Amino acid sequence: MLRDPKYNKGLAFTEKERDAHYLRGLLPPAVSTQQLQEKKLMNTLRQYQVPLQKYMALTELQERNRKLFYKLLIDNVEELLPIVYTPTVGEACQKFGSIFRRPQGLYISLKEKGKILEVLKNWPERSIQVIVVTDGERILGLGDLGCQGMGIPVGKLALYTALGGIRPSACLPITIDVGTNNEQLLNDEFYIGLRQRRATGQEYYELVREFMTAVKQNYGENVLVQFEDFANHNAFELLAKYRTTHLVFNDDIQGTASVVLAGVVAALKLIGGNLADHTFLFLGAGEAGTGIAELIALEISKKTKTPLEETRKKIWLVDSKGLIVSSRKESLQHFKKPWAHEHEPVKDLLGAVKAIKPTVLIGSSGVGRTFTKEVVEAVTSCNEKPLIMALSNPTSQSECTAEEAYTWSKGRAIFASGSPFDPFKYEGKVFVPGQANNAYIFPGFGLGVVISGAIRVHDDMLLAASEALACQVSQENYDKGLIYPPFSNIRKISAHIAANVAAKAYELGLATRLPRPENLVKYAESCMYSPIYRNYR
Repeated sequence: MLRDPKYNKGLAFTEKERDAHYLRGLLPPAVSTQQLQEKKLMNTLRQYQVPLQKYMALTELQERNRKLFYKLLIDNVEELLPIVYTPTVGEACQKFGSIFRRPQGLYISLKEKGKILEVLKNWPERSIQVIVVTDGERILGLGDLGCQGMGIPVGKLALYTALGGIRPSACLPITIDVGTNNEQLLNDEFYIGLRQRRATGQEYYELVREFMTAVKQNYGENVLVQFEDFANHNAFELLAKYRTTHLVFNDDIQGTASVVLAGVVAALKLIGGNLADHTFLFLGAGEAGTGIAELIALEISKKTKTPLEETRKKIWLVDSKGLIVSSRKESLQHFKKPWAHEHEPVKDLLGAVKAIKPTVLIGSSGVGRTFTKEVVEAVTSCNEKPLIMALSNPTSQSECTAEEAYTWSKGRAIFASGSPFDPFKYEGKVFVPGQANNAYIFPGFGLGVVISGAIRVHDDMLLAASEALACQVSQENYDKGLIYPPFSNIRKISAHIAANVAAKAYELGLATRLPRPENLVKYAESCMYSPIYRNYR
């Protein structure tokens, strides 16, 4: 019991439990409470100066005492989220080979081809509800980290449990290792993955197909597979291929889109008008950019009963070659083509801002410091209150900082970012930047899928998640310039998102858990995992 993280309570084993389970003498005489253990650990964590040390201490706790780890995370979510998730998890993945202690999750490499079902059966837990899988090719804004991308599925699933209440035993992190094109890793003696260039084409897709087939065979129709940090060229194809046959969700395309749409909908209270009244300009036309653009166009289309082809015209995208316009259509990747509108070519972002005069500027380029002073001033000059969203992670890749957005717009911008920024004081007023963090959406979304027994993910379920999140922003939040609610209420927020997503699944006939519960919010809350210690007889 002391060695199994599922049962271990450390000094919180009572006198009675110590006698009943032969623990007498194996622990010091003091008996502690979970609250006291939490206080002690938070004291210790706060003494570490380096975020990566905090990350390693939390990983070690997760492997020693699971309930205490989740209690810590739930009670101190705003403080610990940047440690277990962006930005620190990025550094952890870069150094994963060096800090690797005990394996977490399943590693499926090209060596396992033809045996993936057997490998899945090696996992000790039988009833899996959520799998997060990566191939490590595009980890945050850090590029190809190969097998070391495992930090991402592990971190995401910790949040599925802490923020969405999915049982830890029902979560499975997986890394598909097909090699890496990162020279530094291939030459690193501590690298833990396959030492070969990335497999592509048929070899790659066959391995993924075997994996997807084995997952369904082993865990059934209702297991949610979340694709995470796949490169653009595979992400869109895999999502399109498996969304009709499996319960799949791509967080970079759909989760990001849903959380950003929620922020935009919430921001309407501050910037005025309806969604259809606004003009959107994106810097970045990859998974995140096109995913967000499509979901915004879909929401406008639903609200105004206008065809999707028409609503897309409110949205413009800039990629590395400039504004995406119809004269470039022949050379564009397929996922960019719907955004090629009639307009003369524009070479750069500043030119695009001046030509398009957007009311909403969204950055998803993965390139830092691209919202320059000139760009922010140009957006501000044609708007009373411009909405500026610098979404790229980690902090070093953010298109601009909160301080820059508020200063250059003379305190007029409504700002949100992908990575956390501290509050900023400008001319006597304190501005609190919002964080458009996928952690608002995917845990609640996953819970909604699980409690309804949904068998497919429909775009309307993503819209339902966005609407539920936007409704959680209070007047008090708006007064501070926030367009997202504070993370301290995240479990309540997740329950509302789950209820909305489940309701939509029932409405669309995709739910299999029948009959439908009367009160879905209460039902979602009742299904959530609790990290409180139980008493052993």
